Amino acid sequence: MCGIVGYIGNREAYPVLLKGLKRLEYRGYDSAGIALLNGEINLYKKQGKVSELEAFIEGRNIEGNIGIGHTRWATHGEPSDENAHPHMSQNGLFTIIHNGIIENYTYLKKSLIEQGYSFKSMTDTEVLANLIEYVYISQEVSAEAAVQLALSKVIGAYGLVIMCSNEKDKLIAARKSSPLVIGLGENEYFLASDATPIIEYTDRVIYLDNDDIAIIKKDELVLKTSRKDDSLEPRIQTLDLGISEIEKNGYEHFMLKEIFEQPRSIRDTFRGRLKLETNEIKLGGLYDVYDRLLEAKRIIIVACGTSWHAGLVGEYLFEDLARVQVEVDYASEFRYRNPVLEKEDIVIAISQSGETADTLAAIQMARDAGTMVLGICNVVGSSISRETHAGVYTHAGPEIGVASTKAFTAQVTVLTMMAMMIARGKGLIEETRYKDLLRELDAVPEKIERILEQDDKIIQIADIFSNVSNALYLGRGVSYPVALEGALKLKEISYIHAEGYPAAEMKHGPIALIDENMPVVVIATRDNSYEKIVSNVQEVKARNGIVIAIVTEGDETIKGMADHVIEIPATDPSLVSLLSSIPLQLIAYHIAVMRGCNVDQPRNLAKSVTVE
Repeated sequence: MCGIVGYIGNREAYPVLLKGLKRLEYRGYDSAGIALLNGEINLYKKQGKVSELEAFIEGRNIEGNIGIGHTRWATHGEPSDENAHPHMSQNGLFTIIHNGIIENYTYLKKSLIEQGYSFKSMTDTEVLANLIEYVYISQEVSAEAAVQLALSKVIGAYGLVIMCSNEKDKLIAARKSSPLVIGLGENEYFLASDATPIIEYTDRVIYLDNDDIAIIKKDELVLKTSRKDDSLEPRIQTLDLGISEIEKNGYEHFMLKEIFEQPRSIRDTFRGRLKLETNEIKLGGLYDVYDRLLEAKRIIIVACGTSWHAGLVGEYLFEDLARVQVEVDYASEFRYRNPVLEKEDIVIAISQSGETADTLAAIQMARDAGTMVLGICNVVGSSISRETHAGVYTHAGPEIGVASTKAFTAQVTVLTMMAMMIARGKGLIEETRYKDLLRELDAVPEKIERILEQDDKIIQIADIFSNVSNALYLGRGVSYPVALEGALKLKEISYIHAEGYPAAEMKHGPIALIDENMPVVVIATRDNSYEKIVSNVQEVKARNGIVIAIVTEGDETIKGMADHVIEIPATDPSLVSLLSSIPLQLIAYHIAVMRGCNVDQPRNLAKSVTVE
C-alpha cells in the first residue's frame, strides 16, 4: 500500500526522502512526490516511478532540513500528477501525506465548498488538508490543535505526516488504523510507514498507536492522543533488522532471494522453539494462554490472501493432530457478516505485515465479542501484535517482494508447531508420532535446499509454459491449499489466469476446460489419497491435458503418466505443504520473468493492504 517517509533534523532532507521512497517501492504504487520546507514549501510530484520523480526534480530547489515524501496507490481518483501526494491546502498553509481512506470525505468536501474552498484533485487527502487549514484559520488555533480538531470530524483510517508553512520548525504525525513509525536519531527524527526507510539511520523507533498524535521538532518529540491533550510516554523499541536484509544481495529480484531464503527463514521460525534434545515445542508467546488453547472447542482463523491459504493448511493440521474444530474465514468476509462467536472460542489472526486492515477489523470484532484473539505475524511492533491477546512471531525476516513466499512457509511452520503442541498437551498424539514429526520438521530446511537445487530443471519447465493463457492447479487434503497458493502466485506476478481446485472437484466443472493447451499442475505426493490423485492424473491425460506433477522422490507411477515431473523429498504428509509449495513458487517466478513482468512490483498490487 502507499508509502510514507519524513525527515526533520540537521541534514539535507531530500536525499533521505528519495532513498526512503526507493526503499518503499516494494509496497506497490502509481505515483510519488516530495515536499521540502525551506522558508517556503517546494512541492514536486509525478505519476509513475520514483525514478521519474527524481528526473523531474533534477535542477530544481531541493534545499531544506524538513521534508515529507509519499508513494501513492490509487484509492480516490485515478493515477495522475494532480492526485499524487503530497497535497497542499488551498492557501498553502498545510502540506500533507496520507495513507488510508477518509470515509466521510464527500460530506466534508461539500461543507468546505460551501466555505469557498475549491479542489485540484479527486482525492480524499486534499479534503483533509483543506479541513485542517479551515479549522486553523477559522478558530485561530495552533497547527497541532487544528489537526486534533479536524481529525475529530473524520471517519476512516489514516497515517498522516503534516507540515505547516506558518510553523516551520515541526512535523505533525497522526495515526489511526494505518501504520506509522518514528525513528530516533541525534537531534533528528525519521518517519515512515514501515521500518525499511529508517534502519539505515537508526534502530531506535516508536510505533504510533491508534489515535496517537506526535509533534516533532528536530530536538524534541511530544506524543499525545487525539482524545485528550495529556502527553504520553513514548515506548522506544529496538529494531531487529539489518540493512542487508532489505537488499537483493546479488539476486535479480527480491522474490527470488526470498524463495531461496526459506531454508534459513524456516530455521529461524523454529529456532529456540523446537527442541529435539528434550522432544519439546515451546512457544513463549503462548505460555500465558496455553490452558485456554487446550480447552478451546473451536478455533477460527481469519486472514487474507496467502495468509488465508496458510490458515487452510492450519485447519487440516489442527483438526488432524489436535482434534479441534476449525473454521477459516477471509477477514474481509468475517467482518461484514454476523459471525457466531463464543467466549470459549479462539480466533487466530494471520498476517505477514501485521497491518492488514480487514484482519485488524476482524480482531476488533472478536475482542468486542469477548473472544480471545491470537496473532501470527512477521513484523515486530505491528498493529496485530499489539491488538491481540497473545501470539507468535514468524521471524521470517523482511519480505520485500509483493508476492509472498517465505511468509507462507513460516506461517505454516508456526501453525504446525501450535497443532503439535496442543495435540501433545491434550494427549491426542502418540509419543512416537510426535517425535517423528519433530525430527521431520527439523529436517524441512535441508529438504528445501535439495528442492532449490532443481531450479535449472524448473526453469526449463517454465520456459515451455511461459505463453499459456490459463492453468489449473489440483491437490487433495492438505495439498489443496498449496494448489490455491500455487495458482495465486502464477496469476499475481505473471498475469496468467490460474485456478486452484480440490482434485476430486475437477469432475464437477473444471474438467470441461482441459485440452492440449491447458497445463494442469498436480500436487501428487504419497499420502493416504495417493491412489485417488493417480486417477485424477489419468483423467486429465485422457482428455489430452498437459500434466506437471509434484511427486515424492522415487515415484515411478505418476512419472510414467505426467508430461513433466518435479520430485520433492519424502516427508510426513502433515508437512508436505512446506516442500511442495517451493517448486510452485519457482515456476511462477520464472514464467513471470520470461514474460517480462515486474516480479517484485506486479501491477495493481500492494504488499500490505491497509485499507478496505
